[in-house]
Amino acid sequence: MAAQHKPTSPPLLWDVFCRVIDNFGDIGVCWRLARQLAARGHSVRLWVDEPSALAWLAPDHADLAPQLQVLPWDAASTHSAGDVVIEAFGCEIDPVFVATSVVNTWTEDGFHIKSAPIWLNLEYLSAESFALRCHGLPSPVMSGPAKGLTKWFFYPGFTPQSGGLLREDGLHERLRAVSRNQVLARYGIAPMRDNEVLVTLFCYEPAPLAVWLKAIAEGKAFDGFQNTRLLVAHGRAAQAVQKALTEQPEGIFSEENPSLSNLNQHSLLQISYLPLMPQHAFDELLAAADFNCVRGEDSLVRALLAGKPLLWHIYPQHDGAHHAKLNAWLDAMLAPTQTRQAHAAWNADSPAPMPRIDLTEWQTWSAQASAAIWAQTSLVDRLLAFVAERRKPSENPQNGQKTQ
Repeated sequence: MAAQHKPTSPPLLWDVFCRVIDNFGDIGVCWRLARQLAARGHSVRLWVDEPSALAWLAPDHADLAPQLQVLPWDAASTHSAGDVVIEAFGCEIDPVFVATSVVNTWTEDGFHIKSAPIWLNLEYLSAESFALRCHGLPSPVMSGPAKGLTKWFFYPGFTPQSGGLLREDGLHERLRAVSRNQVLARYGIAPMRDNEVLVTLFCYEPAPLAVWLKAIAEGKAFDGFQNTRLLVAHGRAAQAVQKALTEQPEGIFSEENPSLSNLNQHSLLQISYLPLMPQHAFDELLAAADFNCVRGEDSLVRALLAGKPLLWHIYPQHDGAHHAKLNAWLDAMLAPTQTRQAHAAWNADSPAPMPRIDLTEWQTWSAQASAAIWAQTSLVDRLLAFVAERRKPSENPQNGQKTQ
């Protein structure tokens, strides 16, 4: 595991802008980033258009004020930018906010100094080649009130050449200390049965869900395990499971066994539905499970850090671009054939049989992938270094201008 480093530069004021688009993934990532910057001694203003998710996602968020403030998006126009502005996931903040913070002065020696915040566009996570090519590149602003300023692309990623992944100090030790029995008891879930595998399900609406539930209920989903305890996340995952069960596709139910309650009593599949939970509780859930089905980007990263076998349901795009993104990630993680086949079926556009899962083989791969991530520096470490480098004064020998 890579050593954690504290910043050597003075504390800065960071402005992180976030729009809550769908499923709370954006606010989840931005909150983790803001909290980790604050933990490093920086001051952070998180500007968000819909902060209500923080009530359950980070119930202690108000305790971190004034070092970390959660502020309404529309109020930014009455403030000046801090030292660093982060435009998360292309949320297009008002350039006037940045432009009003530009200071033009002249030194006694005649050098023109144009001082402005470091302006970063924190992009979506991807292992595709374009992300590595674009990471760290400048994007000059060509029009509008902020004309003449520069944005910088910052791409999270899975390799040392990328922007890295978010993880807080002390996470590795916290995950290793997780007790499965304590996690289950927290949600009123009965102790595990003999020969039972613990699976978490956090997904959108995967096409093979009904087929897979049938295989699980028949004890045919995991090699070496007949019984499965399925913990289903609140929201779309729970709705997808309930729909798959009540519509009775693929003969999951018979006339003698028509209800969800009877399924839980008589089949090899036990289903428990989970409430909304804070980020730290979700991390502990992933660490307690044997197999994690996750979706989007934030939960993928947390599942990787937990080091348990995982199945990623990538956000589906209408043009099919998500398949290239998924395959790029599988390539970067050196995924074996079984893992690739399961991901292809899980993310297919139409129902397809899920391959039977060998948890021993899958655990070997997951542990290797996790170790590779832990061996690298974190996104916050790389972000602080990136900003520090761009805050250094420089001189242009051709025109004598000094910039910062």
